[in-house]
Amino acid sequence: MNRMRILIYLPIIHTAEDLGGLAGAVAQARTSEAARQQHEQTISLVWDQIEQVLESLPIGPSGWRLYQDGLPVCEQEKAIVDELAAGGSRNHRLLQQLIERGAELMGTESGDLLVDEYQLQKQLLAIKAPDAEKDVTAAALLSQRDAWIGHRINQTLQQGEVGILFIGLLHNVEAHLDADIQLRYPVGKPALSSAEVQ
Repeated sequence: MNRMRILIYLPIIHTAEDLGGLAGAVAQARTSEAARQQHEQTISLVWDQIEQVLESLPIGPSGWRLYQDGLPVCEQEKAIVDELAAGGSRNHRLLQQLIERGAELMGTESGDLLVDEYQLQKQLLAIKAPDAEKDVTAAALLSQRDAWIGHRINQTLQQGEVGILFIGLLHNVEAHLDADIQLRYPVGKPALSSAEVQ
């Protein structure tokens, strides 16, 4: 019997539907209609590829856990996923499909850190000129989130189970995972990019 812990690592690009109250400011930060269209095409291609990978997985009623960037541990995880899926999020519609196939949805992040991140991103998007101090703060906060996510996966992913992590491109959760967790990158290993606002 296979007792390994496996984590399928899916680097994602957030859609406008995922960004909630930040979506308008993020869209305005893209300077031209051509830049917005190119960004939307890139996002669509990424999600097409992720959908193909997920369709091929033998997900069943036990041994599969779902971890989602931005989903707090709060006892309302399914309701959050359903609300975002109803709003058009491809990411969250995929989570719904995986849950229907038997995977278990896991709260993944600290609610407090997510609130801090949201407030900081609002401030950063309101600033026209670069602010080095806030950039350093954003990097430190992202690192704290990654450590929290890694700890959560370490504590909840059991031997013989497979986790699926949907995580933004700027994250580095790998550095915080236990050494026995075997990582799989079916859509490629993420190259850190500033193309996404977390």
